[in-house]
Amino acid sequence: MIQRFIELGEGYSDIYELLEIARSNQNRISQLLCLKTDINGRSQASLLVVLHPAPEGNFQPLYLCREGVPVPSKRYELFEDLARAVEKDIITFDVKSSGEFQEKELYYHYLTGILRLNYLIPPLI
Repeated sequence: MIQRFIELGEGYSDIYELLEIARSNQNRISQLLCLKTDINGRSQASLLVVLHPAPEGNFQPLYLCREGVPVPSKRYELFEDLARAVEKDIITFDVKSSGEFQEKELYYHYLTGILRLNYLIPPLI
């Protein structure tokens, strides 16, 4: 199975796209995740919508808005509203900032490891 992070942006206006992706794929939502990090003394979050793979293709998308949503904020409240609407819990983790990695791809490998170790996405077989 191919699992890929699809970054929509940093959570400003693109959060509305993330919410729409979740609403239009309610039957495919696997997880709603909030990955909190500390950036310059402020609590910021990456919000993720993890979908089940499509019936064909064996591809699992992980849509995210990376590290641009303050917690608490109106934008985070919109994500909480989504969770209530689709009847899913938001799973929250504290993670390192993407700025601590030389490349964004290394950051995504780090997140993949965390998600697999916590059984939130399946391992590659």
